[in-house]
Amino acid sequence: MEFNLNIGLKHKEEKTVTMNDTAFVFGSGAAKVFATPMMIGLMEAAAMNTVKDYLPEGFSTVGISVNIKHIGATAVGKKVYAEAELIEIDRKRLVFNVEAFDEDKKIGEGIHERFIIDEEKFMSNLS
Repeated sequence: MEFNLNIGLKHKEEKTVTMNDTAFVFGSGAAKVFATPMMIGLMEAAAMNTVKDYLPEGFSTVGISVNIKHIGATAVGKKVYAEAELIEIDRKRLVFNVEAFDEDKKIGEGIHERFIIDEEKFMSNLS
């Protein structure tokens, strides 16, 4: 099946950091700052939403790989955003450059890969 995707597609996801987004609450650290897993989740959401409107009904993507650096801490109450850009298409495998920022600086960067799935077929193979 052909998908109507092009290199260079971009999307931005943003949120305000709450206490529930912290390493302390998530259990990934003792600091009350934006947790690395939460930052990665924001990056994945940006990548997923980059292509979702270009896929046929019944198709979506799942994350298959993350190679991310968390390079800056962010306090509760700060706004954060992640940007994703589609940089490679290999049949159903999609590669994204992802970056995350808070109000003051870049806080993360890396590569994220996703795979296009037929949702019904994918879910039927889980049992």
